[in-house]
Amino acid sequence: MKKWAFVSDFDGTISKQDFYWMIIEKYYPEGRKHFDEWKTEKMKDIDFLAHIFTSIGQEEEQIIEDIYDMAIDDYVPAFIEWVQENGGDFFILSAGTDYYIKHTLEKYGIDNVTVFSNEGYYKDKNVHMKVKETNWHYHERYGIDKSKVIQKLQEDYEKVYFIGDSEPDSHPAVYADVTFAKDGLKDILRSRNVPFVPVDTFKEVERYFTEKSNIN
Repeated sequence: MKKWAFVSDFDGTISKQDFYWMIIEKYYPEGRKHFDEWKTEKMKDIDFLAHIFTSIGQEEEQIIEDIYDMAIDDYVPAFIEWVQENGGDFFILSAGTDYYIKHTLEKYGIDNVTVFSNEGYYKDKNVHMKVKETNWHYHERYGIDKSKVIQKLQEDYEKVYFIGDSEPDSHPAVYADVTFAKDGLKDILRSRNVPFVPVDTFKEVERYFTEKSNIN
């Protein structure tokens, strides 16, 4: 069994803005109406994202440029390197799509990171998602069942750490050995009596480990 894994959500956790909000603000202001429908659970997460992602209407070069322009927590590349240097494996777990995640990793030259997400691809000026119900981690609402991924990793690692920022992350938080919570996830976990470590940056996460002087 391997020593430890660190699993991170992407949108709003690694990135400072959700990819779908960037699209809404830049190309599809009508998407705000669908955002409200999603938040009142009139739309499933996967249906909302699929609609937004197919409303871009730009050439792929422009979409990739937009992805490159997305701000991330500046310390993320260094933190990933720190995890790997200290015997851990780093994973990204996202209910979005791996399309923009992989472009982000390429931009920052980040290697040896496994991405669990909904498969995404460019076609006809938009980003499409290929959600397979046959996937072992399929989820009807999110496309990917984050809880299943955490539980699967726990079969291979002594400890699995997780960080997230919003409602979809509240489910895997129940299973991780330690959960770091940003933004809205803090109140959600607090209301459900799920233990967590409150943080705002990945620098704070690293400080948690170094102050403990024990990753395990």
